[in-house]
Amino acid sequence: MSVITRRALLGGAVAAGIAGAGTGSANAVGGIGAAVGRARIVREDHRVIVIGSGFGGGVTALRLAQAGVPVLVLERGRWWPTGPNSETFPHATSPDKRMLWYGSAPRLFGKTVGFDPYAGLLETVTSPNMTALCAAGVGGGSLVYQGMTLEPAKAAFESQLPAQLDWDTMHRVHYPRVAKMLQIAVAPDELIKTRNYTAVRVFAEHARRAGLPVSKIPMPIDWNYALDEIRGRMKPSYTNGDGALGVNNGGKHSVDVTYLAAAMATGRATVASLHHVTEIERAKDGRWIVHVDRTDDSGKVLENKILTTPTLVMAAGSLNTTRLLVRAAATGRIPDLPDGLGGGWGTNGDRIYTWTCLDADIGYPQGGPVVYGSLNWENPATAATVIQASIPPMGLDARTTMLVGYGVSNARGRFVYDSGRGEAVLEWAKEGDADAQNGYIGPLVRKVAGPASVLTDTNAIMPSTWHPLGGAPMGTVCDLDGRVHGQRGLYVLDGALIPGNCAACNPSMTIAAVAERALDNLVRHDVGSII
Repeated sequence: MSVITRRALLGGAVAAGIAGAGTGSANAVGGIGAAVGRARIVREDHRVIVIGSGFGGGVTALRLAQAGVPVLVLERGRWWPTGPNSETFPHATSPDKRMLWYGSAPRLFGKTVGFDPYAGLLETVTSPNMTALCAAGVGGGSLVYQGMTLEPAKAAFESQLPAQLDWDTMHRVHYPRVAKMLQIAVAPDELIKTRNYTAVRVFAEHARRAGLPVSKIPMPIDWNYALDEIRGRMKPSYTNGDGALGVNNGGKHSVDVTYLAAAMATGRATVASLHHVTEIERAKDGRWIVHVDRTDDSGKVLENKILTTPTLVMAAGSLNTTRLLVRAAATGRIPDLPDGLGGGWGTNGDRIYTWTCLDADIGYPQGGPVVYGSLNWENPATAATVIQASIPPMGLDARTTMLVGYGVSNARGRFVYDSGRGEAVLEWAKEGDADAQNGYIGPLVRKVAGPASVLTDTNAIMPSTWHPLGGAPMGTVCDLDGRVHGQRGLYVLDGALIPGNCAACNPSMTIAAVAERALDNLVRHDVGSII
């Protein structure tokens, strides 16, 4: 299918979904609408409401819509439509207001930023010992993630997640289903041989020289876009490392153009962008009440919505699903939530290094986003992965690129309610993942880099994670299908459901596969009775 054809089909689906935003049984308080300040109050009833439009929300919307269930997806961020030579996303080397979510902490990696308020791509959630990042926008984290689409090995999977998930079935059914939806592919040799991908080849050579395995990493990318950039048919976006905050040329099979587009194409799913959920509660009749601010791009509230539904699916990501639920429990809006709520939180063992290579030419610019990785998964107790990721074009050859490591880790934190601040806050030990990161993830990265290198551990300078997991994990808070214990019609189907670690893989593939598995069961057992 041509790029133009794909964009035309997506445009029709998006237009249909946007046109349906706010439909359902709706009425404004006081007839035309009662003003509260400048924002009117609108009440709506919906069959199913999904909060969040990332991997969990996208899977949920599509599979329920295919089962004949109308679904409203609420997303606090905006649409980010791309296309060849677009300027949709900001550039990492010249950041602007599109980078940061207006409700975010004003500090990003230790620096205070002064952008005008905007419904930007990233929210930073800070605590004394950790900065966790999450995305805002239709498509969630798939908009800004590098795209590594890895399925964990069975032994490592079962060391971090319940064996009852049945890895064998997921390996046979659900992981392949996600791979098909995301149209994953590895980079072609024709591209890897080009000058722009020198750093990729240097990484592979160093890993092999160290006696480590090297694999091409499956990615949700149409690599023909990168080849067209090399051929001069599009301005660089993939091939110069400029896709760290979203790929402007398109060709990335993110959730908005895969799962959500397919869901909207059924005519039963609506995606309401710029709908910021502020509170959730359980009504006396057992239904769920969702309080929403409909905003403009600057965060100005245009309308207050009070939505009711018998079925509420939390898919706002580990950080925001957890914070909404913890606040609802602490304030009594949802009584009797499980005691384990807020716990089981982890960083996925993330570790990010800058690598200055002294024995080889890294090359400039650096093509990306990711081509090769070293998957060291033989021992499930120390399973770890390291990949090379390109750096954005800085106008000079710094002989430096990035190495990213992650591995199994049993370190866990917890979100607790701070009544003074009126919000849930993260408690994460200062030593955090030190045993895993210093014990085998860091040594693996150093082994790949070799002795003729300068490595800077960015996590030692500013502890952070792009892969927050847990907070409402399966087992203590939910069952394996995301049903919250003791709360009929309340589900968690996102990274909050995963207990802290994805077994030496970045989480997207497992979050989506767990959601696919859950939706098979929910469609079979809950649709028509609870949903």
